[in-house]
Amino acid sequence: MATALARKSISTTLTSGIKRQVVETSAKIIQGAFPQVSVAQQASRKYFAIFVTGISVAGFMALLGINTLLAQDAFTLSNLKIEAKLVADQRDAINRKIDSHAAPDALARKAEALGMKPSETPIFLNLSPTGEVTRG
Repeated sequence: MATALARKSISTTLTSGIKRQVVETSAKIIQGAFPQVSVAQQASRKYFAIFVTGISVAGFMALLGINTLLAQDAFTLSNLKIEAKLVADQRDAINRKIDSHAAPDALARKAEALGMKPSETPIFLNLSPTGEVTRG
């Protein structure tokens, strides 16, 4: 029984020793894959990360501001188009009113209201080379 107990303790010691060697070897391999970084390097990486984040946030804020200004200009342009359409409609209304006052029948009515009469013998100007004037 003592020999079995001795074998078991030797076996446990060998197994734990092998496990320890595997763990230490694995740790060395993992540490070799990731280089040692000093506190100063970690601090400089931290400041660099903060710097890059700050620049990114500033850039996004600038883009947001530009986009807002462009949207505001789009609303202004829309309002100006509506105003231009209203002005064009007013201009057309004024032109129609002028045309109605300049129509021949409206001019004839106004002339009669002023006491004018239509001509009984109209005269037409002939622009032929002979230069004769003909009466209607």
